[in-house]
Amino acid sequence: LYTCADDGLRCIKENIKEHNLNRVIVASCTPRTHAPLFQGACQEAGLNKYLFTFVNIREHCSWVHMKEKENATKKAKELVKMGVARVSLLAPQQEARVPVEPSSLVIGGGVAGMTAAASLADKGFKVYLVEKDQELGGLVRTLNNLYSGGGDPMKTLKPIIEKVLKHPNITVMMGSKLAALDGYVGNFQATVVKEAGNQMARLTVGTIIVATGALDFLPEGLYGYEVYPNVVNLTEFELLCKTKKLPKLQSVAFIQCAGSRGQKVSFCSRICCTVALKNAMSLVDSYDQMMGREKVGGQEQVIEKIKVEEKAPEDVSDRRRRRRRMDEEQERPAAAAAPAEGGVEVTVFNRGITTYGVDHELYYNQAREKRVRFVRFIPERIPVVGREGERLSVTYWHETLKTERKLVVDMVVLSTPQIAPPGTRELSQILKVPVGQEGFFLEAHVKLRPVDFATEGIFVCGTARGPADITESVQQALAAASRAAIPMARGYVQAEALTSCVDAEQCTGCRTCEFTCPYTAISIDPKTQKAVVTDVLCKGCGTCAAGCPQGAITMRHYTSQQIDAEIKAMAVTQSFDIT
Repeated sequence: LYTCADDGLRCIKENIKEHNLNRVIVASCTPRTHAPLFQGACQEAGLNKYLFTFVNIREHCSWVHMKEKENATKKAKELVKMGVARVSLLAPQQEARVPVEPSSLVIGGGVAGMTAAASLADKGFKVYLVEKDQELGGLVRTLNNLYSGGGDPMKTLKPIIEKVLKHPNITVMMGSKLAALDGYVGNFQATVVKEAGNQMARLTVGTIIVATGALDFLPEGLYGYEVYPNVVNLTEFELLCKTKKLPKLQSVAFIQCAGSRGQKVSFCSRICCTVALKNAMSLVDSYDQMMGREKVGGQEQVIEKIKVEEKAPEDVSDRRRRRRRMDEEQERPAAAAAPAEGGVEVTVFNRGITTYGVDHELYYNQAREKRVRFVRFIPERIPVVGREGERLSVTYWHETLKTERKLVVDMVVLSTPQIAPPGTRELSQILKVPVGQEGFFLEAHVKLRPVDFATEGIFVCGTARGPADITESVQQALAAASRAAIPMARGYVQAEALTSCVDAEQCTGCRTCEFTCPYTAISIDPKTQKAVVTDVLCKGCGTCAAGCPQGAITMRHYTSQQIDAEIKAMAVTQSFDIT
């Protein structure tokens, strides 16, 4: 039933040995995930893995023709006949081995970049950490506190900064950026320049990790931002809390999705709901501590921040009853939802709270327990921020009551999305890696290769690939470091043999293939003026073969003769006129 299971693979190996088979065809599901399994089985049985072919009858038959079983079965048989015709012309191929320099370049000195650098350095590899600022830490330096544990960010950040700066295997290059890159996996030639001078360094590295981070979107013209002084975004609010510069507040409104989900950018930033809840609960619980003062005996005294004690688990039914009661309270006028004693009244205007994960969902429940009010709005009727004397007003449409209401507040905090930093596209062109439609770096496959690029030897982690919190960024950094360590620990990479081959006698040196190759794998030999293929860079896409006017380029494992044989086999089996 499952040929890819251990018993199926064992059956293939046993039959290769018993019958001295020299070709193998598997008609099964997708080759992208399962072809390596069957190729490995062939190799273990002593057969060259390129004498195997895969016939995809899942996506090509059973999925697209699920309501036409008889015709789908007929098509599957025809695809197998085409596979037989092709496999008879396959030839064994040899894969080239390329030595790998045991050093790595990490671009970005935030939490993700430092974690990846420290992980590789602990494994004994030389690491060059390039950071454009004059200080390590990235966006985390601006945070007031963390929602994972509620601690001081600098207490979490300081140990890893010290480790990176003192590690003998890490060379930190502050105020620097990558200016140029040549070579390929195992032998990258990187040029790093100092932005505040003419200093230049040329590095030879085996792998590269991109951890350039993200920035907060500035919602100019939205919700009174840069019009009214007390309208700030989340990062600016955290800086006010961190530097003890918050004004006196009685009421604060958070407006979610400010600029995201279709307003200025199309995507949801994922983490800003949880960050807003963190700041909302901090205001309710410890506004005086955030201001750095507390009244003792009628006098204000500066105190240190106090950790919020965790509550004992409650019965599920009790929690549900309390939640229903809170829902009823939130339908009452704004004056009824008074803040806790000593706290600040907090209202969160939202299009739907996104607190993904069990822990974050419990965080949302805690905010409701602390009487943080949640008011939902729709994109067609977003809140309007204006001035009400010396204070701010938020006019909004109450969906449940079907009426327009106004809330007077002292400050409006906008939850803006994370966006890719300036220079991302320039860096992508230097590295020859793709950028997605949202502006972030695009991984090779969101599930199968989540920290890899399509370009071998270059990896991505943290908010460089999209919005993420610290925990996710650290996990991705460790994953990227592990992926980068594999070829460096092995000492070589084995390039696939699915590459193009140039017939020097037919090549005229017209450079068409050089211009059209998306991987810069083809160049012109200055001595012979003929095209030369760098096998380790070639991905076998066939662009050069299709564009060559002389027909001088052949694709290994996908020759014209093999494709012609498949077409002829299909024409013989088809009962209709293919013309």
